[in-house]
Amino acid sequence: MTLIKSISGIRGTIGGKPGDGLSPLDLVKFTAAYAMWVKENVKKDKITVVVGRDARISGPMVDKIVEGTLMGCGVNVINLGLSTTPTTELAVTMEKADGGIILTASHNPKQWNALKLLNSKGEFLNAAEGEKILQLAEEEAFSFAQVDDLGTTKEDDTYLQKHIDHVCHLELVDVKAIRAANFTVAIDCVNSTGGIFLPPLLKALGVKNVIELYCEPNGHFPHNPEPLPENLTEISALIKDKKADVGFVVDPDVDRLAIVNEDGTMFGEEYTLVAVADYVLSQQKGNTVSNLSSTRALRDVTQKHGGTYAAAAVGEVNVVSKMKETNALIGGEGNGGVIYPASHYGRDALVGIGLFLTHLAKSGKKCSELRATYPPYFISKNKIELTPGLNVDNILIRMKEKYSHEQVNDIDGVKIDFPDKWVHLRKSNTEPIIRIYSEGSSVKEAEELAQKIIGDIKEIAGL
Repeated sequence: MTLIKSISGIRGTIGGKPGDGLSPLDLVKFTAAYAMWVKENVKKDKITVVVGRDARISGPMVDKIVEGTLMGCGVNVINLGLSTTPTTELAVTMEKADGGIILTASHNPKQWNALKLLNSKGEFLNAAEGEKILQLAEEEAFSFAQVDDLGTTKEDDTYLQKHIDHVCHLELVDVKAIRAANFTVAIDCVNSTGGIFLPPLLKALGVKNVIELYCEPNGHFPHNPEPLPENLTEISALIKDKKADVGFVVDPDVDRLAIVNEDGTMFGEEYTLVAVADYVLSQQKGNTVSNLSSTRALRDVTQKHGGTYAAAAVGEVNVVSKMKETNALIGGEGNGGVIYPASHYGRDALVGIGLFLTHLAKSGKKCSELRATYPPYFISKNKIELTPGLNVDNILIRMKEKYSHEQVNDIDGVKIDFPDKWVHLRKSNTEPIIRIYSEGSSVKEAEELAQKIIGDIKEIAGL
């Protein structure tokens, strides 16, 4: 059993003793702590929280406990039922609610679930806010409402259509161009809520031919739900067999978007944001942001269009903060996460699909041809396990000093930018591990750089 308490939310495996997994008692404790935090911040007589969930098997159980706990805290609940992370984020702002909770463990396997916590802007909490909720939970510093002050609940199933309408009415989403392209689109929704949202979205965007794979929202994930190439072999074969023009794959809560080319090859999760940003910047001049571990291709595309690229620490809340600071038009993460402020400040696969299909339609290219227009970079992901007791922070400082003649960024670990490649070193918060992400113009170059850095670390650590 596993229970992970972090500033971004509470996630764990279902079952086991309280404190060992995400048990009903843990759900009550952390939901009540969140309700107390919202009350302290909003200072209103009656507060409202939006709740949405993905299609996990544990979803109905978790949903009922969270909803009941919020009501028990005197909070009014708007329950979206089966929904997506970005839909719940949008609903918070559209309802002028005081917060939101998304019940999803994102790409984790079916035995996991989680509470993802939102503020009144429909955005994830920052570090200080998350820490406060963890403190309230630890101290059990919450109380429940008297019988006359209990919260109410109402179900609202209108947000599927509201989200789709929202995407279709974005200025840079061209439904006419998409319809005229007459695309055949294949989708893999891993038997979660993407299966409810993507087919009607594509129809609204003018796509008549949709090939559905794993679109029944029953929570039985047919493969590892993280949209990585090794998990997408079935849709790859399906696209070639059915001669589809493009494939879209989403994770269980539909905030990450992976794209598959018409020949069954991977567009590359890192390049979802690159392609969408290329299109947005071709229409409007502006800046971009991604995290330090994302591909350099976004920087290249941004500079090509006369904009400025900025890097943020890893984590969606950090990317959003940097986007606001730099007034970025588009940003996100290299895991297929597109954040488009003209819509809202959250990763949104539906928005990503609308913008990408417009880009593909207007380009007149095949999907693989469009992918070939972007700089070819390759990322290698490694880690080095260190002896317990070693000072990881000191090792990172020594690495920063060793490469001080290069461009170094230390806002999140140590990132070393060489003229034609980069490497990013981050320590784990839970174990003596340094994660090493490197990127070069070939797989060989990226892996050789990683091995060189691993050798440097071992030398410094005396291993």
